[in-house]
Amino acid sequence: MKRIILFAAILVAGLTYWSATHAQTTDGQIVGAVVRFTAGSTSVDVTIGQDNPTVRDFLSMLPLTMTLEEFAGREKIGYFSRQLDTEGSPGSDPEDGDLIYFAPWGNIGFYYNTSGIDYSDKTIHIGKYDASRDELEELEGRPVTVEIVR
Repeated sequence: MKRIILFAAILVAGLTYWSATHAQTTDGQIVGAVVRFTAGSTSVDVTIGQDNPTVRDFLSMLPLTMTLEEFAGREKIGYFSRQLDTEGSPGSDPEDGDLIYFAPWGNIGFYYNTSGIDYSDKTIHIGKYDASRDELEELEGRPVTVEIVR
């Protein structure tokens, strides 16, 4: 009986670790998965562009609700309830239309003005979005639902 209990405990621990490090998308793929940010009738879809520990950790937290705010005339940012895992995730040289994770502050950012911003190993690329600045503003200051849609 003790062996069965020990085996069950090891199995549960292993499955918990696996689910935290292997985010589930609707079709099992990470790259190409689509995450939707919705507030009211406005939605912005992000197509995941990389499979790395930060992206997997982000996806493992979904669905969630967050609030986005304006930052420095460059991006809309939002914070998670905890920092994401960044170990082993490459940095990036962000472009307009990128969703990034900025490790030092623990926030995501929808970049729309990357002029003068260069490569940083602390700026981790999550994916690409196609939305106007007006659409991004519709997400600002309201509860935003974040979920995997495909």
